[in-house]
Amino acid sequence: MTTLVWFKRDLRVHDHAPLSAAAQAGPALGLYAIEPDWLASPECDARHVAFVLQGLAYLRARLADKGLPLLVECGPMTEVLERLHRRFALTRLFSHEETGPGWTYDRDRAVAAWCRARGVVWQEWPHTGVVRRLRSRIGWAARWAARMNAAECAEPSGFTAPQLDLPELPTLANLGLAPTDVPLPEAGEEAALATLDDFLQRRGRHYRRDLSSPLSAASGCSRLSAHLAFGMVSMRRVHQATEARIAALQAEGDAASRRFAHALRGFAGRLRWHCHFMQKLEDEPEIEWRNFSRACDGLREPAFDRVRFEAWCRGQTGYPMVDACMRSLVATGWLNFRMRAMLVSFAAYHLWLHWREPGLHLARQFLDFEAGIHWSQMQMQSGTTGINTLRIYSPTKQAREHDPQGAFIRRWVPELARLPLPYLAEPWTAPPEVQRAAACVIGRDYPAPLVDAAQAVAQAKDRLYALRREPGARAEADAIQARHGSRKSGLPSMVGRIRARAATLPPERQRDLFADEAAS
Repeated sequence: MTTLVWFKRDLRVHDHAPLSAAAQAGPALGLYAIEPDWLASPECDARHVAFVLQGLAYLRARLADKGLPLLVECGPMTEVLERLHRRFALTRLFSHEETGPGWTYDRDRAVAAWCRARGVVWQEWPHTGVVRRLRSRIGWAARWAARMNAAECAEPSGFTAPQLDLPELPTLANLGLAPTDVPLPEAGEEAALATLDDFLQRRGRHYRRDLSSPLSAASGCSRLSAHLAFGMVSMRRVHQATEARIAALQAEGDAASRRFAHALRGFAGRLRWHCHFMQKLEDEPEIEWRNFSRACDGLREPAFDRVRFEAWCRGQTGYPMVDACMRSLVATGWLNFRMRAMLVSFAAYHLWLHWREPGLHLARQFLDFEAGIHWSQMQMQSGTTGINTLRIYSPTKQAREHDPQGAFIRRWVPELARLPLPYLAEPWTAPPEVQRAAACVIGRDYPAPLVDAAQAVAQAKDRLYALRREPGARAEADAIQARHGSRKSGLPSMVGRIRARAATLPPERQRDLFADEAAS
């Protein structure tokens, strides 16, 4: 007669509803399953598994202090459950809800069937601000706020559990994975809470200013994304700590404190967007594979150019800011949001690549891969949602604005290290004698641009603008907005606002409304 607490992307002790409930339910065990479907999934990389293994080591020690053994089992979840059921006579399975890739939906259906067949009661609790079986987006923001402002679940003080000899955690080699040389942040909830505190007390002071440049964002952003993705800190804890810090700064009243509070208010807003985007995948799991807007079906798929794609993956596109960002991401597992958006925008508009394969490549690189955010953003930045303004980032403009001295490019694209700054964002414009003097001849030492940026962007805008004018696409956009769009009381929908504004413009300007960030 045992309750099993199933840990998934919630590797912590604080604010953990299933764990708190299990402490009141009699004999209990903890479980984390390393599932073959996860390891074989196209989004998984050894860096993710290594980070989880570190987090499990910390979690196992924390739970042991409270008397709860944490079993770490390898195998399909239903097979793991069957083994444990025979050994411990499971009666209840407690877990958080999960909004994940398609394989997790299939797994959960199989677990539900197994529980029904064995008479095991499976109880799930919400984990973030995502609402399961949501009927309408109306009122979603209020529900998010209510959930985030509610009291945290009490941390259990102790458990009744069998005495077990636990084997060592598996290694990457045990799991058939090659070692990773990506420098991982410290895993576990203690490290997550320390990172949060450091951001709120010190590093977040200039958050709004720092977040756009890959140079300043590495320290000026919260750096909580990987800890949040694997649940080493709860969204509620981050939200409440942020609001408390903002209130304290505002109470101090001096100008510096008010500026700090304003910076953190920008961060607080992004916590809401985190769950807003995850809700999209919860409501429509198919967006992992197919376009939000079915009017976009066939738009890019037949023209997929694998040579372009592979050059993009390697950081060999001939556009230094794109290449520097990709190489940095592959090496470190992290990149700030604006540069992530630029990578996707470049793949979608300049290279005219459908978002699915670029999305899988990026998912393997991002240590903080979160399926709901990831696939929603891949489509938003690729222009296939049907409702969002097209955002076409200029790599040259991004380099000049966010790497004005060329430090980031020189670090990650060392072929260009000796090239004079005036040519660094567009090295193909350097005269031949300048290229030779810098030991970087374009086309030999560093690739020439894969595409002509102006021509590629113009063609992309023509195609997408023509598509969005079609009556069927417009009707579909209204339906997508109704199902997935954000709600702001008293304001028309984004689609409505765009159309209203377009009606006031001359025809030659209307098309630019849908690409008003083409030079961003």
